[in-house]
Amino acid sequence: MTVGGYSRLLHPHSTEEILASYNIAHHDGVTLGLRGSGNSYGDASVNEGGHVLDVSNMNRFLDWNPETGVAEVEPGVTIEQLWKRILADGWWPKVVPGTMFPTLAGACAANIHGKNNFAVGTIGDSTLEFDIVLPTNEVKTCSRTQNADLFHAAIGSFGMLGCFSRLVLQTKKVHSGDLWVRTINTRNLREMMEYFELNKSTSDYLVGWVDCFPSGASSGRGLIHQAHYMRPGEDAYPEKTLSLSHQELPPNIFGVFPKSEMWRILQLFNHDPGMRFINAVKYFSAIFDDMRDRFKQSHANFAFLLDYVPNWKWAYGRKPRRFGLIQYQPFLPDRVAHDVYLDLLERCRKAGLVPYLAVVKRHRPDPFWLTHSVDGWSFAMDFAVTPSNRDRLWKHCAEMTKVVLEAEGRFYFAKDLVVGANDARRFFPADKLEAFRRLKSECDPERLLVNNFTRRVFPES
Repeated sequence: MTVGGYSRLLHPHSTEEILASYNIAHHDGVTLGLRGSGNSYGDASVNEGGHVLDVSNMNRFLDWNPETGVAEVEPGVTIEQLWKRILADGWWPKVVPGTMFPTLAGACAANIHGKNNFAVGTIGDSTLEFDIVLPTNEVKTCSRTQNADLFHAAIGSFGMLGCFSRLVLQTKKVHSGDLWVRTINTRNLREMMEYFELNKSTSDYLVGWVDCFPSGASSGRGLIHQAHYMRPGEDAYPEKTLSLSHQELPPNIFGVFPKSEMWRILQLFNHDPGMRFINAVKYFSAIFDDMRDRFKQSHANFAFLLDYVPNWKWAYGRKPRRFGLIQYQPFLPDRVAHDVYLDLLERCRKAGLVPYLAVVKRHRPDPFWLTHSVDGWSFAMDFAVTPSNRDRLWKHCAEMTKVVLEAEGRFYFAKDLVVGANDARRFFPADKLEAFRRLKSECDPERLLVNNFTRRVFPES
C-alpha cells in the first residue's frame, strides 16, 4: 500500500548539520521525522505536514578493524555497504534483514532481526556503542555501561529520542563466502515448528515459508530453509567465495530473462487463484529439493531474498486500481504460538483474505525497552490491498490483533500499519512505557521528534 506525505527533506552531512536541522524544524514550527532509506513497510519514516531528516548522506566508514570485526560507521551506511566492505576480510554482519538496502541507523532504530534471531538476537544485541544527537542540542555516547538507559531505549525507538550520528557494531567471523543450505518440506505448521525446535541449537539460520491457502491437516504447510556456516578449511577456495563478484545477485533468470521485469509476470498471478497455484507449485516442487543433500549458496543469495526480484512490490499494483500490500507480523510466546497462528490462518480463510506470502521465524528475548522480541515465534503475513478490500482488511487485522494481544503477543513496527496506541499499551510492559515517556521528556522536551508513526502508536510521547 502506498504510504506517504509531503515534507521538506533535510539531508545533513554531519552532527552539526543534524543540530541545524533540529533548529530549522523548531524555527518553522513543525515536527521532525527521521528517515534512513525508507524500507519500513509502514509509516515509520513519514511525517506528513512536517520536516523529514534523511541521514543517507552521512555514509562514511569511520573505522574498520579486520582483526576484531568491529565496524564504526556513520548512520547512513547501508547494510550493503557494510557487508561489501568487510567480507573480503572474512566477516559478515551478525544480523541482516531480507533486503540489503536499509541504513544501519534505520536498522538500529527498528531493532531489526534476521533469520538467525534465535541464535544471535536482534541488531541491538550486536551494537556495541553509538552517539545520539538529542533535540536538547546534546550529543551523548551510549553503550551498555555508559548512558545505559538511553542505549536500551533508543534502539528500537524509531527515532523518537534522537538521531544516531555514529554506530559501532560487532560483526561475525566467517571462513567462506558460502553457506551450507538445506530445503525441508513440511506438511503443516506443527511439523515446521517441531523441526525448528529440534534443530535450532545446531543451526545458524532457520526460516520457514508457509502456504496459507490449505486448511485442515495441511494448514500451515510449507518449506524450511536451514543454513550453516562453513567451518575453517571446509571451503577449498575462500578467496574466491569471499569476493564481491561471487556474492552479486544475478541480473537474469536462467541467464536470459531480466529479473527487473519479473514483477510484470508476478502481477499476472496476483489474485487468489493465481497465488494458490504459485504456492502449490512452490510447495510440491520443493519435495525434490528435500530429497537432495545440502547445497552451497552465497551469503548474499541466502540473506537478501527480497532483493532477488527487483521492484517485487510492484507486483501488487502500480495503478489506482491496486493499493499494494501490507504486512501483518504478530510475535507470540512459544507456549501458544502454534494454536494462535492456526486460528489466525483459519480466520483469514473464512474472511476471504488469505495472505499471499507468510514467513515463520524463531525468536529470543532481548533487553531493549520497546522490543518486539519474545521467547517464541513471528508469523509475517503479506496481504494484498485493493480499493474494494481495504476497509474489510483493516477490520480483519483489528480482530486478529485482539486475538494476538489476548495471547500476550507483540508487534514489530517496521512491518506495521494497523496497530494503534491502545494496542501498544497492552503489549509493552507498563514500567518500560513509563520509563520511556520520562526519557522522552528529558531528551525531547518540546516533542520535536514526531511523525505519522508516533502520532498513530505513541500519541502521548
